[in-house]
Amino acid sequence: MSEFKVLFAEGSSINRPPMFNGMNYAFWKIRMKIFMESIDSCIWEAVDHGPYVPMQVVKDEEVVKPRFEWSESEKKKTQYDLVAKNMITSSLTMDEFFIISQCSSAKEMWEVLEVTHEGTEDVKRSRKHSLIQEYQLFRMQPEESIVDVQKRFTHIVNHLTGLGKVVDKEELNIKVLKFLDRSWQPKVTAISESRDLSKLSIAALFGKLMEHELELKRLKQA
Repeated sequence: MSEFKVLFAEGSSINRPPMFNGMNYAFWKIRMKIFMESIDSCIWEAVDHGPYVPMQVVKDEEVVKPRFEWSESEKKKTQYDLVAKNMITSSLTMDEFFIISQCSSAKEMWEVLEVTHEGTEDVKRSRKHSLIQEYQLFRMQPEESIVDVQKRFTHIVNHLTGLGKVVDKEELNIKVLKFLDRSWQPKVTAISESRDLSKLSIAALFGKLMEHELELKRLKQA
């Protein structure tokens, strides 16, 4: 466990887990998963698959291995659940902590938080369908800036990702270029012809649109 304690030492170069106060759960959920994986992918695996329990075969039956017989490797594997529980509880405010305080594993904590803030699988499925429809009908509003468009669009995409709906780069980029109003058509054509939309990140695409928007404003003021 000593190798993990260093990660949370005061003054350490590794940041503390992202805090969660009950708001913007989808945002926290993504950040927390990234944080865990950045420390050690096995920590996230303990959350995703549950704690590791050393087993052995006795009289053709698989049973839990006595703690005093655990190897060093097995001892290390069992620590990942403890580290994950520490990370999760360290990231929660008091109200959120009490929601999961009786959970025995990091996986159980994660699932309780999911149900509390995302609802049951039926509720999540319904929200997912609503967001997909919102994504499909997304359009740029009259006089709306590219920055505001990006915020609205990214909000929908991030929530879809949090609910398990992942859209690839090319589809996202094509969607953005299609929902821009007619005044953007020359720029849309230029980007479509000069860029590989399967490799261009959505952030880079919005960056180019912002550059064009600033140039148009500059020309109007000239």
